[in-house]
Order: sequence, then C-alpha cells, then structure tokens
Amino acid sequence: MHSFKTFLTTLILLVPGVAAHALEIETAQGLVTIDAAPKTVAVYDIAAVDTLDKLGVRIDGLPSKLYVPELDRLNGTAKPVGDIFEPDLEALSTLSPDLIIVGGRSSPKLSSVSKVARSIDMTMDGDDLLLQAKQRLSAYGALFGRVSEARAASAELDQAVEKARQAIASKGKALIVMTNGPKISAYGAGSRFGWVHNALALPSAVKDVTAATHGEAVSFEFIREANPDWLLVLDRAAAIGSSEQNAKATLDNALVAETTAWKKGQVIYLPAADFYIAAGGVQSTHRVLDQITTAFAAAKR
Repeated sequence: MHSFKTFLTTLILLVPGVAAHALEIETAQGLVTIDAAPKTVAVYDIAAVDTLDKLGVRIDGLPSKLYVPELDRLNGTAKPVGDIFEPDLEALSTLSPDLIIVGGRSSPKLSSVSKVARSIDMTMDGDDLLLQAKQRLSAYGALFGRVSEARAASAELDQAVEKARQAIASKGKALIVMTNGPKISAYGAGSRFGWVHNALALPSAVKDVTAATHGEAVSFEFIREANPDWLLVLDRAAAIGSSEQNAKATLDNALVAETTAWKKGQVIYLPAADFYIAAGGVQSTHRVLDQITTAFAAAKR
C-alpha cells in the first residue's frame, strides 16, 4: 500500500510543469528513491516488460525468453541479458544500464544484479495484485515520463475490472485450478491468484484452500466435492512451453464431469502465460479479464 509520503510524491509528479530529478516509489522491498528518466534499462520481470511496453517505454536489455507471445516482437529490439532465472551478468555489465528491474521469478537475483547497477524488485501477487499493478503502472509512468499514458491505462484497467464484475455478478461460485501435466493444484483467496476472487467479487467454491505459492495439491474427488459452478483453469505446461499433458486432457475425467461447471460448459481456460508468468502486467491482465468476462457474460443467471 502507498504511504502518505508516496501518495504526496505521486501527486507532485502528476502536476503539469513540475519536474523531478528523483522520485520515491513503492517496490516489493518497500519505498526506494530512483533517478527519474533512466536512459538505459534492463528488465527481467515479464509483468514489468508487459506494462512498460503498454506505456511505450524502450527496454534495452531483456530475458532471452519472454513467454508471452504478444511480447515476442520485443526480442529484436533489445539485447539478451540472460533469462528470468539467471541473469547474464557479463552481458548486463556490457549493456551498462541505469536501472535494472526484477520481479517474480527473477526477484531472488536482486542482490546479484544490484552489483551491476541500481536495481528494484517489482514483484506482484496475491489478493491485492491489481492494486499493486496500478501502483507499478503509476510508478513507471512517473519514472519514464509517461504520466498521461499511465493514467489512461489505469482508467482502462478499472473499466475492464468493472465489466468483469458485472458479468460475474450472481452467476455462481468458482474454483481456480492449475494443472501441471497430470497433477492438479487448487487456489483460493489469499493465494497468488487470490486477486481474481478479491477484485472481481467472485465467490469461491471452497473456503479452506491452503494459501500457498503453488496452491494445494488436490484430487479429482476434491473437485467433485467442491462442485464449482465455474472452473478457472491455468495450464502451467502451456505457460512455460512444456510438452507435458495439457489441461483439457487432465481434466477430462469422470469425476470432474460430475461438476456443475463441466456439465454447463463453464470451464474457462485462462491465457496461461498472461496469468502465470506476466501476472499484473497491464496488457496481460486485460487479456485475462477479457477471457473471464466473455465466458461469464455468455452464461445465464
């Protein structure tokens, strides 16, 4: 959450004609002061890549694999500096960036990349992911001189959320599951995907799912007993480009077929990389919300 000081800083930055050489922004590690308008930037967080791309910010150093198909075009415009799990410190040093952004899977490398240049951790997850996404959007807008673009993107995101909430209202309870080949995990409020329930006012079919990073391993019997009206499905194999058994094959099971969700065709296969790898990225979040909205809007109350 923003402190009053951060809020005041943001207000100052949003006033036309007011310039600042440095600003204080919220990161996953707390408030940090960053020089505004860094000229050379390396980014290891795919959500940050997604949001910066929306704002029209040039990124000079990128991971070799971006996972989200819509971002693949950026590979030809930036130098490869390792991947999201292991930065190439030599390539990073050669690039000599003014700022390095990590987050999510690259966040454990904050300390090592900080030896090369000023680095920040912009990780997002959990029930408040959308709030964090808007905080990051505002911070990037101020940092890179894209304040008006950030305002517009924030307003668009609010509209997409409201549209999803309206489509979801009074249409039943949902269970979020992730398949990893033949394995299944369930997620509820308080989990890394809890924002779906929280921000969209989507009732959960199960209240006591363990809030863990990788969810709670569950069986087909668990899904049948939960009997959700909706199944929101993340195919991890698809998200990471694995050739393991896909989600549709995994869930094509006699026990799952007994659920209301399956009988009514209310199984939503979420855009995998957007939901899993780039969670909180503005464009990725729009695609997730669009998928949810379209499915719920087509269903009768």
